[in-house]
Amino acid sequence: MTCKVIHIFSLTTCLLMVLFNLPQATASETSLRDLFTDSDGPVNVVCLGDSVTGVYYHTGGRRAYSAMVEIGLRRVFPKKQINVINAGISGNTTVDGLNRLERDVLSKSPDLVTIMFSLNDMTRVPLTDFEANLKTMIEQIKATGSLVLLCTPNSVFDSTGRPVNKLEQYVTRIRTIAEREKIPLADCYAAYEKQRQEDEWNWVMWMSDDIHPNMGGHKRIAETIVERISGQPISLEDVPPLLPHLPHTIAKLRAGKPVQFVAMPPYDVLVEKLVRHNFPQAKLNIEPWPVANLSLKEIELSADRIRAVKPDWVIINLPREILPSQNADELRHLSWILNKSLSFGQSEWDCLVMSPDLTRSASTNEEKQRGEILHQFVRNQDLPLLTRSTFDSGEQIDSFKLFQKWWEQEQKQSP
Repeated sequence: MTCKVIHIFSLTTCLLMVLFNLPQATASETSLRDLFTDSDGPVNVVCLGDSVTGVYYHTGGRRAYSAMVEIGLRRVFPKKQINVINAGISGNTTVDGLNRLERDVLSKSPDLVTIMFSLNDMTRVPLTDFEANLKTMIEQIKATGSLVLLCTPNSVFDSTGRPVNKLEQYVTRIRTIAEREKIPLADCYAAYEKQRQEDEWNWVMWMSDDIHPNMGGHKRIAETIVERISGQPISLEDVPPLLPHLPHTIAKLRAGKPVQFVAMPPYDVLVEKLVRHNFPQAKLNIEPWPVANLSLKEIELSADRIRAVKPDWVIINLPREILPSQNADELRHLSWILNKSLSFGQSEWDCLVMSPDLTRSASTNEEKQRGEILHQFVRNQDLPLLTRSTFDSGEQIDSFKLFQKWWEQEQKQSP
């Protein structure tokens, strides 16, 4: 009788998994969950990879999916102390990852290592070498007692430099290695392609350029990783940009150091009035960024000078009439305006985007849609955005007073 009950239960469980597409947990995946539920002490996670893993302008320059993984894991396992270390470097392949494994990963005494490579490997590392490098990394990590989670990369725009059909060969090889070596897999590529099929525009909104996702896309990567570890669905869409928004600018003002601004009108004038109210003796150098009568493409080209200037604060205020519609080419120009307004790697200066609704409300449905695209894309870039809804007070105050209110709040948030 007992055997029959167990048999019926097993069949029922398998049927439910098929009907609801629930993944069956392997022993390795169970161990991942146990790491966060059964073990004593903190759990250290290291995310190893290339520029998609590292902290660069694609995600606002202050954090990447590793930070989202930490937030997600802490939400799922609130009683656990969890530390996630970013070990991503731009341009790296599995060759580089293997060479720096001891220095950047094993020396951190990780309990879990996530590995995501292939976007650079596909351009110069043969598939056989790619597989051998991954297997060697897995062996060396497991030899220390740490667990491993393999990750496929995000999907990309098809290009001559990184054709999708070639990338998919590397993705397939990662899946094969995970299955053969009995290593749990976070299939980020599948998650991206699912979104692409269901809502291609939303997928486009996740991309900072042809291959790099912005923070909106990084949140989906992190959700995929956290879900694979915990077995629970999670959303990180509500995670706002980091506070304070102006760490560089306010620190320099308080230290009495000169501050360099690049600002689109009218904020090239308003920002001086704003800052001098609190710092009357400040040494300010304000460089206007003229955008009148320019297209998005022309403004993108004019953004090339920003990194050479190395400002402390960039203020972006794009005219409402040129904001992108639901068009990938137009969105690409906006993306590169934001990208070029940031330092290449970790943030070296501050950037604030102003909503056009500060000065004029949308008068048509098209204007409203374009404004919403701007707002969402700036949030996806993990950049601060000042809008009338930032302060939900219902007050009809002018844009400068709203700017002042935000500025006063920002100073309180800066240590």
